[in-house]
Amino acid sequence: MLKLNVGFLLADGPSHNHDTAFDVPTLRVAEDLTLEYLRGPVRLSRTKEGILVQGQLEVGLTDECVRCLDPVSKVIPIHIEELFTYPPSSSAEFSIKEDAILDLGPLVRAEALIVLSRGSLCRPDCKGLCPNCGANLNDSACDCASDEIDPRLAQLREMLDTSL
Repeated sequence: MLKLNVGFLLADGPSHNHDTAFDVPTLRVAEDLTLEYLRGPVRLSRTKEGILVQGQLEVGLTDECVRCLDPVSKVIPIHIEELFTYPPSSSAEFSIKEDAILDLGPLVRAEALIVLSRGSLCRPDCKGLCPNCGANLNDSACDCASDEIDPRLAQLREMLDTSL
């Protein structure tokens, strides 16, 4: 779905460009990433080294809250600017093979995973999960003994109690 035939652009030679736009519904970019949608304009510019891809894409996806694990729908802006070398080079991260197909999938995946690595919250005041019973503290309070302290932290608790 994110593969573009750029043979016409390669044949035109340097200084030519082509504008295109994506408006793709649910799309599986890789085994570990499925997008709800991908939208936005992309410019393909022929250079003597290959094709420069520039664009501002908007991606919708579902992540999970880092505190309570509830699903979180996110809209992520992705700015891409990458040179796809042609002919293929083993030293380049992205290249166009001899069949003249430019695959944007790995680039979009990498950019989306960078944004997702920051973590998502379902809301700014998410209370998370109870460390003892696993109850979602956003939904209700649990009946666990919240005064129980991890034995490894008992010394710190004693220090806190004596300083008060």
